[in-house]
Amino acid sequence: MITRKTPLACDVLVAGGGIAGLMAAIAAAEEGASVILAEKANTRRSGSGATGNDHILCYIPEVHGEDPAEWLAEAEASQIGGYNDMDMFRFYVTQIFDRVKQWDSWGIPMRPHGDWEFNGHAKPDHMRIWLKYAGQNQKPILTREALRRGVTILNRTPFHEIVTNRRGEAIGGVCVDLNGEAPAMQVISARSVVLATGHTSRLYTPKTPAWMFNTANCPACSGAGRAAAYRAGARMVNMDLPMHHAGPKYFTRCGKATWIGVYSGLDGKPIGPFVTKPTKELGDLTGDIWMGMFAQKYKAGEPVFMNCRGIAEEDLDYMRWGLSNEGNTGLLDHMEEEGIDLHRHMVEFHQYEPILIGRGIDANVRCETTVPGLYAASEELGNFRADMGGAAVFGYESGRQAALSARTRTEEDAAAAGTVEQCAGLYSAILDREAGPGAPDWREINTAVQQIMTEYCALEVRSERLLSVGLQYIQRIQQKAEQMACTDCHTFMRCLEARDLAQVAELVIRCARERRETRGKHNRVDYTFTNPMNNDKFVTIRQEDGRPVTGWRSKNK
Repeated sequence: MITRKTPLACDVLVAGGGIAGLMAAIAAAEEGASVILAEKANTRRSGSGATGNDHILCYIPEVHGEDPAEWLAEAEASQIGGYNDMDMFRFYVTQIFDRVKQWDSWGIPMRPHGDWEFNGHAKPDHMRIWLKYAGQNQKPILTREALRRGVTILNRTPFHEIVTNRRGEAIGGVCVDLNGEAPAMQVISARSVVLATGHTSRLYTPKTPAWMFNTANCPACSGAGRAAAYRAGARMVNMDLPMHHAGPKYFTRCGKATWIGVYSGLDGKPIGPFVTKPTKELGDLTGDIWMGMFAQKYKAGEPVFMNCRGIAEEDLDYMRWGLSNEGNTGLLDHMEEEGIDLHRHMVEFHQYEPILIGRGIDANVRCETTVPGLYAASEELGNFRADMGGAAVFGYESGRQAALSARTRTEEDAAAAGTVEQCAGLYSAILDREAGPGAPDWREINTAVQQIMTEYCALEVRSERLLSVGLQYIQRIQQKAEQMACTDCHTFMRCLEARDLAQVAELVIRCARERRETRGKHNRVDYTFTNPMNNDKFVTIRQEDGRPVTGWRSKNK
């Protein structure tokens, strides 16, 4: 049976201690709120920005001009555009430079070479919109700033469930304390709740199936916030349109814009039209513009390489600096150990498995979801994506708005809610069930979800029949997931993750069925054209009376 810890209470509960979660906690505390942040790992090195980052989407008037129209057009046409509510993008423009200056003042070097420096992810003769910075130690610095403001950080305490009252308002959350020998349930009452649990990894089969956690993005992000929000009645948006990243083929790491080279074939000839020689100012945008390049070239029997041959020595040093700040020190060490000389050797690149980033919870420009008292930020959002910049801006805004709302809301006892008893029953069943042949292991559930999503909900081939069969399989997996058992704190956490992943998989499949057209990477072989009537429209899904309901809404202009 699950042990119950003494319930806690605060004004604002933040779920997730990545960049967005820490920024939310900092902003809420600055507004005078008492804040508890619950983090699955340790905020000093957790989330997608755990080991660093070297570029952030940024608008600076003195660099880009007082009118942001050209900047906005460039950003919306980039790989992070297309599925953003534009009122959120316009708000982002007004805030991002303030967040950048804030980080710089805290000790995160935002102009490490003396001035604001924009390089990479750029078209020739176009405005450059990605600011280079030295983010290797951004997480320890943000953790320090949160603690300075009195934030209570609960490390090794993953958030699992939103507690709502009879009116459907968020009044707290259920977390699991994994710091002891056995898991313990931690209920936290809060006037406002901020979800910042990040993107969703481990939903599709990775490039190295035997190593599930060899993924380019944070493998600990398992869709917990999305699943919890859906169960609480929040509306989800754009769940049908996961995205692909790309990079070194088997050494799966983000940071393709940090590479200074040219996408080439085995013969060394450039594949795209943008650059013919390595340039740090531009990088090679071919992989951003032609997103299906890697898969299409592979099907044609042509591997794709990052070709840095001809790079200037000073640019090679600049690239190593960038990769180090991007958290790619392991990759750099590997290349050195293996004698890979980028002056002579090309590095094969490939497309990684789909993830959900900028696809998830529907929220407005104040980060309010459709559940009163519940806020969402950054990669958790389904209608805005700006990666590290989105985490900075909307993490901060979600915390600020949550704190302002908390002033007007009465504290309610989350521990008395029926949701808490349901969680206690679930946790106790997992703990009390005997592990062995009769109980599926969390890895079986996670692997089964990945196989079904890869074979029945692949972006490249989707159809009503494939999706319908895949949905039946996922529902069977969800039933099997109710029989999981654990052996320790770690596997208990993985069991909860596997349940959430199966829930998110169901939502993706249902939304993909609803989108009866081909659009972007969503390729419906039974609806092969892009329906112009769906331009600037998003697919939504919510839970109503215990049943999923799909729909559509217009993109906010």
